[in-house]
Amino acid sequence: MKIKNVLVDTALLFCGILSAGFGLKGFLLSSHFIDGGVTGISMLVADITHTPLAILIFIINIPFLYLGYRKLGLKFSIKSAAAIAGLSLCLAFVHFPDVTHDKLLTAVFGGVFIGAGIGMAIRGGAVLDGTEIAALLVSKKAQIVRVSDVILILNVVIFAAAVFQLGVESGLYSILTYLSASKMIDFILNGLEQYTGMTVVSTKGEQIRIAITQSLGRGVTVYEGRSGYGKDGHINSPREIIFTVATRLEVPLIKREILKIDPSAFIVQTSVDDTTGGLLKRKKSH
Repeated sequence: MKIKNVLVDTALLFCGILSAGFGLKGFLLSSHFIDGGVTGISMLVADITHTPLAILIFIINIPFLYLGYRKLGLKFSIKSAAAIAGLSLCLAFVHFPDVTHDKLLTAVFGGVFIGAGIGMAIRGGAVLDGTEIAALLVSKKAQIVRVSDVILILNVVIFAAAVFQLGVESGLYSILTYLSASKMIDFILNGLEQYTGMTVVSTKGEQIRIAITQSLGRGVTVYEGRSGYGKDGHINSPREIIFTVATRLEVPLIKREILKIDPSAFIVQTSVDDTTGGLLKRKKSH
């Protein structure tokens, strides 16, 4: 099993490197567009200093790799260093055709291929861009600042510099590239079937449990609870709290079944980034 996991991770990293390299050399570089994060910083510095991008991407990522080693472990740091080194070598030695000179197509599809590459690398247990490592550490220290907020602030600074250095048009197209890459990363990591956690509080918990497990074929977890209300925290009657995880396509159907049983049921929905195990639908007996 370990060998299989290593092979899968290696294949993901290899494909991720090729995809990101194709996005950069096949689309962005010839049009002088940039991406966000460390990759964007490297592209800006390369444009200013005329230093090869392949060298800058690795050098500028070194401090972030060190932070990753200190906080996330040696294995993660080694895999990420290998992935970033692979991307540098890909940019230096692999030839990719210049696909199109259309600026809109360049921005969108350049972002798609870069995002796919980053997403596959993350799936393989590494990163091709050290931005997220830094953002994670900053958010932990600041506590009230989320990782996404740190990444957003960093990219605002990067794209402001891009507008100043590359011009307004290239800067705006670069923002489009970043948005396209972000959506592709989200697609690679979460897929079409993004999951939603549903918590249901109802006096008819047993009937709802049966409907979800038998009629809809989804697993549930049942919590024993009691209703509470008022400032004094007065406890009322017992309640069964039903928790299940479903794809966003299944949520309307589950809600409809729940409200059919208990129109006054209290339903809370939360986004679920990823799950492991327990989501296979139970086969219905005939």
